[in-house]
Amino acid sequence: MPTYEYRCSACRHEFEQFQKMTDDPITVCPECGGAVEKLIGMGGGIIFKGPGFHATDYTAQGTGTRCGRESTCCGKATPCDVKPCES
Repeated sequence: MPTYEYRCSACRHEFEQFQKMTDDPITVCPECGGAVEKLIGMGGGIIFKGPGFHATDYTAQGTGTRCGRESTCCGKATPCDVKPCES
């Protein structure tokens, strides 16, 4: 379930509400009872953790250090068997 952000038009109180996407938007401020407006947020990014997901999977194509069996890194002449700086 997403978290929605609201701001009161009367007292400017800002708050977050954890609710289902199908729930009706909140219309009353919990502080003063005034009308509230739903704010448009940036949203949260999804981060996958655990085996099978690597830090290089999150970088834009062509950026970041891509080290592994396909490429060289750390100034070595041959591809690495382990992550940089582990050896």
